[in-house]
Amino acid sequence: MMIEVITQNVTDSLQAEQLGVDRLELVSAMQEGGLTPSYGVLKHVLSSVSIPVQIMIRPHSYGFVYSEDDWKIIKEDISIIQELGGNRIVFGCITEDGEIDEALLSKVIEHGPELDITFHRAFDEVQSQIESYKTLAKYNKHVKRILTSGGKPKATQATIELRNLIELSQELGGPIILPGSGITPENIGIIHNEVGASEYHIGSGVRMDSDFSKALDPVKVDMVKKALFKKA
Repeated sequence: MMIEVITQNVTDSLQAEQLGVDRLELVSAMQEGGLTPSYGVLKHVLSSVSIPVQIMIRPHSYGFVYSEDDWKIIKEDISIIQELGGNRIVFGCITEDGEIDEALLSKVIEHGPELDITFHRAFDEVQSQIESYKTLAKYNKHVKRILTSGGKPKATQATIELRNLIELSQELGGPIILPGSGITPENIGIIHNEVGASEYHIGSGVRMDSDFSKALDPVKVDMVKKALFKKA
């Protein structure tokens, strides 16, 4: 069982590691849904923690359809991450028609062939998650997991959809389904019982007062671990 937690800086990241979190998603600007962290944050987090760090690659918050100018920024950010010793990113791209942007995804993979990629919640805005999953399954040597709330605002609203995606991932041997959004210590056991994922993504649910401006809550992290251990 894998627990991934959102962090925003070195303090967050070190605390998460000390609390026994398995993997980090490092982001900035959570009020905008998460953007690419700064060079300084990247450098210090990557040199300070030993657990895996998935780094958000998202140049702006207004959608997941990217222009050629956006690609230049994305490419440069990936280069910086690699120069700093990182090899894991969180990235998602779709077309105006709500399909996976395979052309841009292929550019990302070509630029960083060794990258471990989480395709993020752009996946929740596609026309068909089933068809889009099949598309991403073609890239499973690089796209290792898909962060999704099953096409609904919260994972709690899409347990059937998430379970169907997990079954499809097992059938095709494609990217792992990583449920996220609205997951808390109080509901993760119920979600796991209904969905049966092997990894879970948690954000404000393990913060003091469920607030990203506050520290991680050790009690909440422990509750998550106990809930999953009991259900595993």
